[in-house]
Amino acid sequence: MVVFGGTNLYQDVDITWGDGRGKIVNNGQLLTLSLDRESGSGFQSKNQFLYAKIDTQIKLVRGNSAGTVTAYYLRSEGLSWDELDFEFLGNLSGDPYIVHTNVYTQGKGEREQQFYLWFDPTEDFHTYSIHWSPVHAVFYVDGKPIREFKNLEGVGVPYPKNQPMRLYSSLWNADDWATRGGLVKTDWRQAPFEASFMNFRANGCVWSNGVSSCNTNTSENAWLSQQLDSRSQKRLKWVQKKYMIYNYCTDTKRFPQGLPIECTVRTKS
Repeated sequence: MVVFGGTNLYQDVDITWGDGRGKIVNNGQLLTLSLDRESGSGFQSKNQFLYAKIDTQIKLVRGNSAGTVTAYYLRSEGLSWDELDFEFLGNLSGDPYIVHTNVYTQGKGEREQQFYLWFDPTEDFHTYSIHWSPVHAVFYVDGKPIREFKNLEGVGVPYPKNQPMRLYSSLWNADDWATRGGLVKTDWRQAPFEASFMNFRANGCVWSNGVSSCNTNTSENAWLSQQLDSRSQKRLKWVQKKYMIYNYCTDTKRFPQGLPIECTVRTKS
């Protein structure tokens, strides 16, 4: 396992679009993305990974951020891509942010789960993590798992395992759908909107020239086969019981022919 990050963002990420709206400041310790009526902005990790534990501290757009989306996700290239998504949907001032998650395999998504947070994500930095291994992909907020997508290939559910993914993040305008299904539009009088990032950390298997940096036989890579322990499973259930507001696995109207396989199969914890 190779560890990157935590020291200097210049070494780990590239700002890829936004005409100067994305900035790395404070000697590489802080990255800011901004959005105005003309454009948003974004960055990506220098490395690709085939399995990784990615952690980043993010402070989301303050005030009336309705219509804005701060995206933070792993994605592979090509038309049949894999993707593990965090999207933070802006709000009217005083309303809670919605954390939107999705999992794509081979170009197919439609696996959304949404949550409220148990804190104000605009007041301070909080750690948002995607831990992706051959066993499962887990989304964490401040170390608490909020979602687990297990590898259920044995029962016919495609799993992201063959395509290396890069970390991307962006701040952009999505007022056609983001806030209350597009009912609340972006108030450009509040612009520029800004999100901040620091302490990017990637512990993972770097993919380069068709080769992984990980030797799966070594003890330091035991995380590649680890399941959630009983404490983490309890935390996951607590978050989902208290804060989940949408789960595709219970949306029978959306899937009249029957829920997706991963929603109904019984698995060993």
